[in-house]
Amino acid sequence: MSQPRATKVLVIGYVWPEPRSSAAGGHMMQILESFLQQGWDITFSSPAGTGEHRADLAALGIREMAIELNSSSFDTFISELAPDIVLFDRFMMEEQFGWRVEKHCPDAVRVLETSDLQSLRDARQQRLKERLKASDDANDFSDLFAPALHEEFEFMATTDVAKREIAAIYRCDLNLMISEVEIELLVEQFNVPRSLLHECPLMVDLPSAPPVAFEDRAHFLSIGNFRHAPNWDAVLWMKTTIWPLIRQQLPTAQLHIYGAYTPPKATALHNAAQGFHVMNWAEDALQVMSAARVCLAPLRFGAGIKGKIVDAMICGTPNVTTPMGAEGMHGTAQWPGAVTRTAQAFADCAVQIHQDKAQWLKAQTLGLDLLASRYQQHIHGPALIARLNYCRQHLPSIRRANFTGSMLRHHHHKSTQYMAQWIEAKNRYQGDA
Repeated sequence: MSQPRATKVLVIGYVWPEPRSSAAGGHMMQILESFLQQGWDITFSSPAGTGEHRADLAALGIREMAIELNSSSFDTFISELAPDIVLFDRFMMEEQFGWRVEKHCPDAVRVLETSDLQSLRDARQQRLKERLKASDDANDFSDLFAPALHEEFEFMATTDVAKREIAAIYRCDLNLMISEVEIELLVEQFNVPRSLLHECPLMVDLPSAPPVAFEDRAHFLSIGNFRHAPNWDAVLWMKTTIWPLIRQQLPTAQLHIYGAYTPPKATALHNAAQGFHVMNWAEDALQVMSAARVCLAPLRFGAGIKGKIVDAMICGTPNVTTPMGAEGMHGTAQWPGAVTRTAQAFADCAVQIHQDKAQWLKAQTLGLDLLASRYQQHIHGPALIARLNYCRQHLPSIRRANFTGSMLRHHHHKSTQYMAQWIEAKNRYQGDA
């Protein structure tokens, strides 16, 4: 008796995953690991160039395929592959390739991995820029942190990015949302059907070894990909405002800042005399996190949930952050460190946790408890698989219930198809000329 064919999955990546450089890359690898545990046949494709920190997917048994934008070569590729599930990594990939997937594999389940809501992050960044223009006060940003959902909607709804991203969400059969806060925003303010959304947070295994002891740690640490705008803004806020306040209380304190793709403008901030050390990329983020006493994450804008904070909890490292950093990460549970709204409060809490062993140990325990209650791979991985299998089994009824998505696919895909074909013809003509 022949074995049933393995489920075929095609991932169309905005970039090749770099799990040691970004939370988005780490989350993609967690999703792929969930697929591998099912014995699924996975192909990962991307039109992006290869980064220096990309994961070795082939070593995991995942097929790699470079694809081109605006090229009919993708049509041949996907027709021959005939995937059962197509996962778009970020909404821009659904915009580019969604019509080709629908045309050549109409029965494939179309899934969008949002990573975080880019439209929310971009709108918050714009609001921060306006706030900085209007005030020279670099201390108190209470007015920006964690506004009500209707306020988030008001400053998102007018942006082009929000219209594009939410349209892509409607066009897909299922959308992976990393944050419960973003689910509520979409459902309550944008009226997206909850049936199109699946909460899929960062998924990790609980640490098997005890964390490094308080006495064996030193220094403050901050970590994050420098290409991610919220991380760069956080470094600037630390340099200009927060770190001087910490050094006033701890004159010999040291801050080590790690991040992939460190630009010259970041390296220029390095100042050993001030204890402000820009350390470039950490080959092993968990190792440097385990050596630090306190993790600093002073995020003034952003979206989703924060990989650096999950890493801190894995390593038993208390953290100090803002309401933007803690958003969607702990529900009603107590935070494993401190959440602050001003630079002065941030500095005061960082110093207190750094110096007070009892408070430090309490924060460490809270972090491990939070991991166990919200982020375990063995819980969220099977839940994701079950939801995808449900979509495969009930795809016709799911699509019948989503008329808005069908309407948006009709109009968007036709216009995108004609534009893509025009660009391909133009490129071919220029190549022949």
